[in-house]
Amino acid sequence: MMNIGLLGFGVVGRGVYEQVDKRSDLHISRVLVRRDIPEIGAIATRDFQEIVNDPAIHIVVEVLGGLHPAYEYICAALRAGKHVVTANKAVVSAYYHELTSLARDNGVALRCTAAVGGGIPWLVNLERCCRLDTVEEVCGIMNGTSNYIMDAMHRSPVNFDEVLCQAQALGYAEADPSADIDGDDIRRKLVISANIAFTTLLREEEIPMFGIRTVTDEDIAAFHERGLVCKLLATARRTPEGIAAWLEPTLVDDNALEAAVPANYNLISFQSRYLGRQSYFGQGAGRFPTASNVTQDCLDIAAGKTAFYAPSGAAQTPRNESVCHAYYVRTAYSDPWLTAHTREPMGLGVLTDSVSVAEMHRWANAQRQRDSHCFIAALP
Repeated sequence: MMNIGLLGFGVVGRGVYEQVDKRSDLHISRVLVRRDIPEIGAIATRDFQEIVNDPAIHIVVEVLGGLHPAYEYICAALRAGKHVVTANKAVVSAYYHELTSLARDNGVALRCTAAVGGGIPWLVNLERCCRLDTVEEVCGIMNGTSNYIMDAMHRSPVNFDEVLCQAQALGYAEADPSADIDGDDIRRKLVISANIAFTTLLREEEIPMFGIRTVTDEDIAAFHERGLVCKLLATARRTPEGIAAWLEPTLVDDNALEAAVPANYNLISFQSRYLGRQSYFGQGAGRFPTASNVTQDCLDIAAGKTAFYAPSGAAQTPRNESVCHAYYVRTAYSDPWLTAHTREPMGLGVLTDSVSVAEMHRWANAQRQRDSHCFIAALP
């Protein structure tokens, strides 16, 4: 039996506790809490040292969220020779190299399947593909909140603020939804996926992103007229110059697989040389979907799996200059660059000719200083 020290008893932590409680091969010995929780009784503790210094605890499961103190706890557990399972995308993305190196140097497992895709077994299948095949691209819908908003705006004529309030009322969006609608949450998941897929080391702050905060119902109407659906997509791709990586609203045909992804679901895909395209669809968040992947990671460790999903790679800066496509652009203030690249009008905006992802994001970031309501969407 593998004994678990559980850090956190929130939505996911409670789900892990309930799943493990039904099993005979896993056992939760201690739970780190911030307040008294009568239902778990004597196994509750407010002292992390009681967990990290207990030689009977084999696995530390971190579901606290946030960077700190989660980062310090994970490092201490790895140094103490304990396996670590985490659902914390922020920590894994920000400290990817350090944490994977710590796990390797101490001969213990670090698993984070639930950090990307919630309940979707994305990382374990990406790992299997990488053992035999060469991944050319990873891409997809990696955030349930942003997908809920875009799906609702396409289904009925409502504005962004109304749909965001609905998402918050349903518990899909936080009181501060910035990480979801601006792209930070997705970018962290893209970093982890790309680092595994391409055996590289990307830094999230170097990956350009444009979120959906400024999309309007008029934009959606213009897309509908052309049989297009807007989704917030993240992409990392192997190119002759290196690894390209970016995330941005993207227009897809209304019969595309991504267009059909409803509500708060995710769809993540890879393209490889032998297997071609494979896509993984499911709940991207939630108590039991996320807890299931956490518990599955514990079971993998109990079965003897100690390697990370991929070997460590060398640091790279995303090379987005050679990836080019057209863009829908809506802004109140045109300029010589946009005028030179405009191909035709489209709704309240324009459709550009083919420009590089790097060039478009440089322009958009500068333009947002002049027009905070401007919006762009790629048309691959």
